[in-house]
This record gives sequence, structure tokens and C-alpha cells, in this order.
Amino acid sequence: MAFVGGSCSSTATWSMAPLKSALPSIPSVSVYTSSPPAFVSLQVAASASSPPLRRLGFSWPISKPLLPSFSALAPLCPLLSSFLSGDTTSFEHHFRIIDNGGRFFAMRHGRRVPKLNRPPDQRRALLRGLTTQLLKHGRIKTTRARAKAMRKYVEKMITLAKEGSLHKRRQALGFIYEKQIVHALFAEVQDRYGDRNGGYTRIIRTLPRRGDNAPMAYVELV
Repeated sequence: MAFVGGSCSSTATWSMAPLKSALPSIPSVSVYTSSPPAFVSLQVAASASSPPLRRLGFSWPISKPLLPSFSALAPLCPLLSSFLSGDTTSFEHHFRIIDNGGRFFAMRHGRRVPKLNRPPDQRRALLRGLTTQLLKHGRIKTTRARAKAMRKYVEKMITLAKEGSLHKRRQALGFIYEKQIVHALFAEVQDRYGDRNGGYTRIIRTLPRRGDNAPMAYVELV
């Protein structure tokens, strides 16, 4: 290429042959991924003036998988991990079960009352009904779990009645199903529990229930 009068004019053409001959040869690369051995050929394209196409062979003898079968809490690919691990038939062994019946015990944060095998709305309705019946009859028979769960609600209603304000009466009316029981409770609570600070109920254990052998107990007002 020469410069004539400040402009460039092409007097020769570029050739890639000397450059390609100066480059080192590409060694074969082996990658360990899967078994049985497989060979993949890759063709490297070149210009018209270059030597014929060269083939690069890649062999895959198996030793270990490139990636672990799982990461964090979930496996990367459940089906792949199940086939890669020869000693197991599923990917469930990667997880640790944390509950009260497993090897690890989870903390009971925020579980102040038992579930009573019911969703929250039904559990609250059950406790409201038991509280209403206990304040109405003075003594009822139920399971021990329900008796322990309802005790604090009964004592809370009695505490509201001892304060005696209109706001406390409306709170009791919103919890107890029968209005007459609320008015009778607010009228008689001072004579019965005026000098007692807490401990308004008593739980007495009795024989298990016939049929399912559930532990039973009597709950009564002191």
C-alpha cells in the first residue's frame, strides 16, 4: 500500500496464509461430563485461501458431575439429580424435615394455644361457645386440651366484668353469645370475685372418653 499525493492507493492484497501458519496448533480438549464416552466434532471455518477444515474432537469419559446435585434448599434439577445419584431413587434425601415429629424440633413461636384441629375461625367459635356455656352453667365437661385453651378466655371475661365500664361490657358482648349472661355476669361478679385476683376457674381431670380414649376434664367456676 502506497501513499500518492496525500491519498492512499491499494497496490497489494492482504493474505491470511502467513498469519495462520504462524499461529500455534489447537490442542485437543477433554471435558468430563457424562458417560458413556461420546465424540463431538467441531468444524472451524476458514477463508478460501486457508488449508482444509480441521476437526476438533471432544471426548466425555465420566468421573464426576460438573455441578452438585442440589444447591441451597432445592435441587437444580430433580430428575437429573435423581439419575446422577446412584445410591438414591429420589431427591427427597436432600431436604431435612423440621417438625415436632422429626429429628429436629422447631420452636413454637406465637403458638400460645393449641390448634385444636381446627382453622382459626372455627377455633375461635369453639372457644366462644365453651366460654358461654361455662358462664351459663358453672360447670362443663370437655377435653383437657379444650379446657386448658378456654381457661384464659373465661378469666378475661370475669376481669372485664370486674372493671364494669361500658367499654368493657361491649367487649364482653362481642365475645359471649348470649346477652343475658353478660348482664348477669356484670351484676354478680363483684359479690362473688370482688376479693379474688385471678384464678377464677378450676380443672378437674376425669376418666377418658369412651370410644377414642380422649383425656377428659371438668371445668368449673371457683
